[in-house]
Parts: sequence; C-alpha cells; structure tokens
Amino acid sequence: MPEVKNLQKKLDAFARLLKIMDELREQCPWDRKQTFETLRNLTIEETYELADAILDKNMQDIKEELGDLMLHMVFYSKLGEEKGAFDIADAMNDNCEKLISRHPHIYGDVLVKDEAEVKRNWEQLKLKEGKKSVLGGVPKSLPAMVKAYRMQDKTAQVGFEWENAAQVWEKVEEEMGEFQEAMNTKNAQAEREEEFGDILFSLINYARFQNIDPETALERTNRKFKARFEYIEANATKSLEDMSLEEMDALWNKAKTLKM
Repeated sequence: MPEVKNLQKKLDAFARLLKIMDELREQCPWDRKQTFETLRNLTIEETYELADAILDKNMQDIKEELGDLMLHMVFYSKLGEEKGAFDIADAMNDNCEKLISRHPHIYGDVLVKDEAEVKRNWEQLKLKEGKKSVLGGVPKSLPAMVKAYRMQDKTAQVGFEWENAAQVWEKVEEEMGEFQEAMNTKNAQAEREEEFGDILFSLINYARFQNIDPETALERTNRKFKARFEYIEANATKSLEDMSLEEMDALWNKAKTLKM
C-alpha cells in the first residue's frame, strides 16, 4: 500500500538521522563539545532562517531549514538521554499524549463548531493540566511584538476580549492621545516610553482583530524599505552624504514605481 510505503520511508529517514547523531556525538570533536546552552543560540538562528524562508515562499529553503531544526531537536534529545533525563521517544510520546488530551473533539466525544472553540478548549485544558496562568506558556524571550500578539490571543480564549474592532480602534486613538499629551507636557522619558508602548500594544490588538499578523506585516515593510534604500544606493550619482533629501526621495519614488 502506498501509505505504508510512505510511512516507512519517513521512519527510515528519522532512524538514519538518529544513527548519524549517535555517530557525530561519539566521533566529532565539535559535536562532542556541545551542550544545551551552546546549542540554544544556534537553534534561535535556525528558527529565524526558517521564518525567512517561509516569508520568501521558498520551498527548497523551507525543506532545508526544517531539516536543520529537526537535527537540533534530535541533538537536544541525545543530550537528555546522556544525562539519563529523557530520550527522543520520551519527548515524542509526551507530545503525542498531550495532543490526544487536548483534542477531545478528535479522540473523545466533545463536539466543537469552529476553530475558535477548539482554541478556547485548548487553553481551558491546559489550566486543568495544572498550568497556573493562561499566559504561563508564553516564552519570556519571545520578540516583544510576537509576545504581545500571543498574550492577547491567549487571554481572548477565556473571554478577556473587546467585542468588536471599532472598540479596539477607539483604544488605539485613546492611547495616541495619551502619548501626545505626555510629549507635549515634556513628561519623563520613562513615561513617554510607556505611553508609546501602549500605542504599539493597542495597534497589535487591532491587527489581530483584522486577521493581520503584525510581525509578518512589519517584516514585509522592513524588506520593502531595505529594497528601496538599496535602490537609492545603487543608483545615486554621488555619495549619499552629498545628496539632498529631495534627491534621495526622487530615487525612492522611482523604486516605488518599480514595485520594490
């Protein structure tokens, strides 16, 4: 059967990776030296490389970066096995049990009507498992914009949510007014920073209501800015320091017409 052959192909590939990991850990000086701590930053880097590939819609790069991340997961499991704490089977089986437990509409008799109800049930089940807070699973080291979005999304699952987007936009305008007031009265830098943070937090919430991923949206704008500025650099007839803002802006507008 094709399904069985395809499954065996995947199992064989995973077994091959496990075998290579064992060999590298035993024979390679660099691999022998690695620890949980030394791999951490490398894993973060690989994650961002995958994120870049996803935005580029480059399937070849996505495949490659997924392989790199899979290697890291296997590496961490190998380290855990050496410490007698856990191995890859423990990690995968724990995850399987968690998925089964948190999908009672698939593996039980719970009925759900849509994706939103699935997400609400997920958060409630996590609390029943002993999580002390709905926000407990949000990593401290997440980038601030991603963290804000995740916190808003999670608290919404338990009803801490505006009724509609218009209310959220009113909050954005309110925060903008408070920021402007803080600037006009020359408040302390810390207070101005706090008010600015409130604007960003409210804008992220509004984006969520409009089904816009703010992190992705901002990254696309970053890429657009980079492409247009590099066009200015490539087409400038003199050094940028000697150009007027009007001259640079003309090249910027030219880049816009080229859909950069």
